[in-house]
Amino acid sequence: MAGICNLCGLPEELCICQEIAKEQQTAVISTARRRYGKMVTIVDGIDDAAIDINHLAKTLKSACASGGTVKGRTIELQGEHKKRAAKVLEQNGYRVEVR
Repeated sequence: MAGICNLCGLPEELCICQEIAKEQQTAVISTARRRYGKMVTIVDGIDDAAIDINHLAKTLKSACASGGTVKGRTIELQGEHKKRAAKVLEQNGYRVEVR
């Protein structure tokens, strides 16, 4: 039996809450140097209450062919992946700002 969405009250197959949440958010992509001079791509500005951030991180990691983690409301990808991450996020319906 299909579940009912808590936000809109529609069946989960018809729910568009995540699509609306994607359009309302701006993902900010930046890079930083970490230990031993390693580059890390940071994706921030995504509300983890409306979006499954772990699934999004998994999608980004597989698209960028790199490792990564979720820390709070940010996704960290190992390496320099600004352009590739921005392309994947735009294809998934997010607004993207690259810094």
